[in-house]
Amino acid sequence: MHPAPRALRRAVVAVTVALLATAVGCAPQPEEKASAAPSGSAAKNCAKGKLATRTAGKLTIATDEPAYEPWFKDDKPANGKGFESAVAYAVAEQLGYDKSAVVWQSVPFNKAFAPGVKTFDFDINQVSISAERKKAVDFSSGYYDVRQAVIALKGGKAAQAKSIADLKKLKLGAQVGTTSLDYITDVVKPAQDAAVYAKNDQAKSALKNGQVDAIVTDLPTAFYITAAEVTNAKIVGQFENQGGTPEQFGLVLDKGSALTSCVSGAVDALRKDGTLAGIEKQWLSDAVDAPVLK
Repeated sequence: MHPAPRALRRAVVAVTVALLATAVGCAPQPEEKASAAPSGSAAKNCAKGKLATRTAGKLTIATDEPAYEPWFKDDKPANGKGFESAVAYAVAEQLGYDKSAVVWQSVPFNKAFAPGVKTFDFDINQVSISAERKKAVDFSSGYYDVRQAVIALKGGKAAQAKSIADLKKLKLGAQVGTTSLDYITDVVKPAQDAAVYAKNDQAKSALKNGQVDAIVTDLPTAFYITAAEVTNAKIVGQFENQGGTPEQFGLVLDKGSALTSCVSGAVDALRKDGTLAGIEKQWLSDAVDAPVLK
């Protein structure tokens, strides 16, 4: 074929460019670009008291039953007492919902971060943020940096443990689905399989009855158990954070929730202005001093 005249080639190129521009303008944009909304849009989506919640004008918050101290007080999440109850109401206020607009719901610990559509706007229940859990749910920014601790009866063979090696020959127990259990299996790696319980109450009973040598819980819970529930027990020690990144509790949301960025923003603001630190000092002031097991 003969080459087209130069003028004709220019005309064809111009028409092609125009058609491509029109097609691109009408085509669906890549998801990552479409979701990159400007800050003004994000601010509008997080308008105080007007979020896309389960019930318009209400904020539905879930936790387990019973609700343990020091995270809650008197097993009443709605009273605003205890670390997590106080945090929940502080987040709600930051989002534009006063106490009367908060609705509490009971959801078992393991169900909170299991796959499936959630019935709550967010769950607060000492749920540690992890890559595995993020496959099924969204998490807010971390609202509490936590360590795991070992509890044993005074005078028992676990009470004198000074290191992780000392724990390896012991029978240890923890609640199912928790990072406490992960620390037993992945960090201690005991000779005996860990005893696994549906609730911390069952783990505490097993400790009192001598069915296990020691149990593992988060450190604040360990302080409460030894001070008020199993008074003949002691905190043997706490574990170092693994991998250099602190373990954090996060608020649990539905996977892909439109509220995730708003709730994270609220948590970040509360950390920045010192509110979280103040709540921690009020309710968890004891949870800072325990020997480190290495």
